[in-house]
Amino acid sequence: MDLLTQIKERAKTAKKRIILPESQDERTLRAARAVTDQKIAEVILIGERAAIDEKAKTLGMALSDIPTIAPLQDPSFEKYVETLYNLRKEKGLSKEQAYELLKNPLYFGTMKVYADEADGMVAGAINTTGDVLRPALQIIKTHPLFKSVSGAFLMMVPHCAFGHNGLFVFADCAVNINPDARTLAEIGIQAAYTARNLGGFEPVVGFLSFSTKGSAKHELVDKVVEAVAIAKTLDLTLQIDGELQLDAALVPVVGKQKAPNSPVAGKANVLVFPDLQSGNIGYKLVERLANAVAVGPILQGMAKPVNDLSRGCNVDDIVNMVAITAVQAIQ
Repeated sequence: MDLLTQIKERAKTAKKRIILPESQDERTLRAARAVTDQKIAEVILIGERAAIDEKAKTLGMALSDIPTIAPLQDPSFEKYVETLYNLRKEKGLSKEQAYELLKNPLYFGTMKVYADEADGMVAGAINTTGDVLRPALQIIKTHPLFKSVSGAFLMMVPHCAFGHNGLFVFADCAVNINPDARTLAEIGIQAAYTARNLGGFEPVVGFLSFSTKGSAKHELVDKVVEAVAIAKTLDLTLQIDGELQLDAALVPVVGKQKAPNSPVAGKANVLVFPDLQSGNIGYKLVERLANAVAVGPILQGMAKPVNDLSRGCNVDDIVNMVAITAVQAIQ
């Protein structure tokens, strides 16, 4: 059973409620139908019932069994306005502005998750990452352990002897352009938890650099060294080390040669890239050259799960992300 199938099976058992706010999007509606038919989660669509049913009819399917909520018709709408106002009034938000924001399905869906009336949300098929993240960070905010969020990819590399039988977590590949040492440390811890909770394997975390254990001197290397020191204080149970060059992190013989005293060298299955450029390039390079399956970006560090889609996503991508979000909600 491959990893995505395992995740879907875990989601089926969890029976979580996942918001899909982009009900005007054909792919989203088809994914809602597929998720419901496969019993992966209970989908909640945001929008007018009549408009959704009419759109579904033009697509040759029925969605009458899938719950829909129109923001202004929801009995909790006024309560949500008060909640959002109280959360953001110190930032200058008025009640009138809170009212207008909550008419937006992204804000309304996020509030449903915040209020425990849903377990997670998946969006981004027609909205930008910024539009999806903004209400999540303003309302749900980060997990108490963290000050930042990041984006990871589950990488499944065929015929690969490295990592966890060819399975890796790469981070951050989506959010933080140039993280400072503290943020980089948090990215490593978040990625380790993604490996454990979604990947189902025990994380061995390598913080990557162009240097291995002092082989080069530069402020960029210093940042990675500092991040490793911070990460080790955030979770004493994890296997964490760095700075490591990629070959030292992955290849046992190279790791033994370059970092003989490292508990991670030659064994890493969670790769923490020093910045977004290297992380984004790295995952796409492996995806294309090694015919790997890249699942993500998976948002990490949120107090409750909200995940962002690529606007180029297909129906299967949405279904997979709903399953991932449902499993994240178990934790």
